[in-house]
Amino acid sequence: MIEAILNFLQVDTPTEAAWVAIGLVGQLLFTARFLVQWISSERARRSIIPMAFWYFSIGGGLILLSYAIYRKDPVFILGQSMGVFIYLRNIWLIRTEARQG
Repeated sequence: MIEAILNFLQVDTPTEAAWVAIGLVGQLLFTARFLVQWISSERARRSIIPMAFWYFSIGGGLILLSYAIYRKDPVFILGQSMGVFIYLRNIWLIRTEARQG
């Protein structure tokens, strides 16, 4: 059964398996941000984006960027690197506004 899973994931070595696991963890973090945003908005009865959304975005984005670099996928690398920059910028803007407010 494990061999069938490894074949499905297209991994041949323990290193490949570890990187697939890392990629899956990054994707789970990335997905968790949407759940956090949805639950927060439902509770507030309006659309909001909590800070946790941005932290999950950074965590998931950095892990997925690492995975993309390992896989040498230029499209994935570009997409994730741009996203991480945007998430960091949003946190910077939120903190700047909070200090001024």
